[in-house]
This record gives sequence, C-alpha cells and structure tokens, in this order.
Amino acid sequence: MPRPASVHPTDGELEILRVLWSEGPSALSSVCGTLREDRDVATTTVATMLRLMQDKGLVKRQGAGRGALWGAAVTHKRAARGMVRKLVDGVFDGSADRLVTHLVEGGQLSHEQLVELRQLIDARSKKGTRK
Repeated sequence: MPRPASVHPTDGELEILRVLWSEGPSALSSVCGTLREDRDVATTTVATMLRLMQDKGLVKRQGAGRGALWGAAVTHKRAARGMVRKLVDGVFDGSADRLVTHLVEGGQLSHEQLVELRQLIDARSKKGTRK
C-alpha cells in the first residue's frame, strides 16, 4: 500500500519554494533558470513538481500556457512551522523543549546564537509575567 502524500514540502519542493519566496510569482523558465544556478534540472521535472505542489496547496498558478506565473501559496513561516512541528512530533515525541535541549547541548549553536536565544527567552518570560 502506498504511503499517503505528505502536505509538507520535500527537499526539491523547498528549493522551488525558496525561489518563489525570494523572486515572487515567476514563469516556469525563470524558476528553472534560478535552480540551474546550483544544479542541472529538466524543465519537465520542474513543471511536474509545480503541478504536484499545486495539488498539495503549496503553490498557485496564475494564467495559462507558457505565460503562466507560479507563486508560493504558503509563507516561509507557515511552511517552517509545519515542518518543525513534524520534526518535534516525529523525533522528539511532541516535546519542543527536547528539540531546543538537543540543539543547545549538541553544540550546534554559536555563542552569538546562544546569546540571541537567551534574549528571546528573557523577553518571552517578561512578556508572560505581565499579563
């Protein structure tokens, strides 16, 4: 039995979304051109991916034919939130604090990032006590 399609973008779909987030609504040829700056991609493959992404609600199409423009239907923030939620649920049993602990203890954050994280935590703590 095939597994159900995920609503979360795949790595390849994320590449396309990054192009659309940075450039805005774009023609297929423009999306392919930007992707080709990093690696060779076939136009037919990108077109197929865009159609699948449209079915998943990740992109929207304006117009028809070669003049059609493709745009992101989800914001970067919304996509990130969904993917982080999937990571937290799947790897950390729904515990976001375990993810943060993993990042801090794993040495994956620079000193500057740790300082910024501390500032965010302090600001959030102060905001929560002033209700």
